[in-house]
Amino acid sequence: MDALPPPRRERRDGTIRMIKLTRLGGDLFVLNADLIRYIESSPDTFITLEGGDRIVVRETMDQVIDRTIEYQQLKNLIPRTMSAAGPSSRPPE
Repeated sequence: MDALPPPRRERRDGTIRMIKLTRLGGDLFVLNADLIRYIESSPDTFITLEGGDRIVVRETMDQVIDRTIEYQQLKNLIPRTMSAAGPSSRPPE
């Protein structure tokens, strides 16, 4: 029996579907960034999903925001000059 190929993080058009995060216990997982409702930091980072589920991750709030922004940029929804810290001083690509 042939093994199934690993799931693709990228779509055929090259855009990334998920963001990679780390649970407090150290386990890596990927999250569909479109499902994030809001993010809290107190002091751990809590991600609340649209369905009400909450996930605690090792990454800081700014790291989760940056990864989510990168995901949205790849979907061409927001300009590439944005980051969690605000507009970038980099010239547009």
